Amino acid sequence: MMIPNLNIVPFVSVDHMMKLVLKIGVERFLTELAVCIEEDFRRWHAFDKTPRVASHSADGVIELMPTSDSRNYGFKYVNGHPKNTREGRQTVTAFGVLSDVATGYPVLMTEMTILTALRTAATSAVAAKPLAPRGASCMAIIGNGAQSEFQALAFKALLGIRELRLYDIDPDATAKCARNLAGMGFSITTCRSAQEAVEGAHIITTVTADKQYATILTDNMVGAGVHINAVGGDCPGKTELHRDILLRSDIFVEYPPQTRIEGEIQQLPADYPVTELWQVLTGAAEGRRDARQITLFDSVGFATEDFSALRYVRDQIVGTGLYQELDMLADPDEPRDLFGMLLRAASPPGAVAA
Repeated sequence: MMIPNLNIVPFVSVDHMMKLVLKIGVERFLTELAVCIEEDFRRWHAFDKTPRVASHSADGVIELMPTSDSRNYGFKYVNGHPKNTREGRQTVTAFGVLSDVATGYPVLMTEMTILTALRTAATSAVAAKPLAPRGASCMAIIGNGAQSEFQALAFKALLGIRELRLYDIDPDATAKCARNLAGMGFSITTCRSAQEAVEGAHIITTVTADKQYATILTDNMVGAGVHINAVGGDCPGKTELHRDILLRSDIFVEYPPQTRIEGEIQQLPADYPVTELWQVLTGAAEGRRDARQITLFDSVGFATEDFSALRYVRDQIVGTGLYQELDMLADPDEPRDLFGMLLRAASPPGAVAA
């Protein structure tokens, strides 16, 4: 074990996560994380799978996302509260735990707000590799909030995207995104409408935050041959695409029982045909067939992606010191004497009883 004391669990704070990402390099981190994500999709049948456990309110959603491959168990706690930005808070926050199945002992606890942004972008790019048109070089990003830069860098690192067309209803968000990506190898065009943003784009990424049925893309905006990376629709009652776009597209999803509840396909009948991403990555199903096909990755995020991210971070922190030793587990000398351990805590070490 990395830490021999059974009571200690490595904890990666936000500060340590930022330092780890910068130490590795953002694009390298995304590329290596994408390898882990693809590996785990290729062994899809090894995992326990369930739609995330969600608690919905008028303000947002709080979710647990668990999975296990029989050797390790992982879960993520995550919220989605679009109104938070009005109060200076993040829309999405998260933390996660990875545990050893054989003992039930946690082996890692980490922030996952930054890590979720990275794994979401990496998953989008993993899906796009077999689905996007060959030679794609231009991507439109509609919705320029917290996820946008990660998406841009993942598509640059994994697909070679060099031209970005940005649009957000808030011009300050677009300016922020363009500023953050300046000098990172992109040609960036800021656009005045979603219609303008999609002109000439080979890949269209929608990643907006409002929790409502929205029409970010209308049918007339989507021409033949594009790949749509639909990231923003991720809970019941929240979509971004006009239904007619779905009917013209070949739709690819992570886990149908969850996506039918939360994704764009909640607009369609429950038996509408979709293809699972693991099938494409293993060669069991076809991805892009021809140059005129419209492909749609209806991304809502699934627990195996968080599992991949947790195991990647577990391996990367070894020898870095970029974690805290969290005294998290009770570890009495005699496992059956938990109460005795409590009593002994009342006496300082070395104290002699009167």
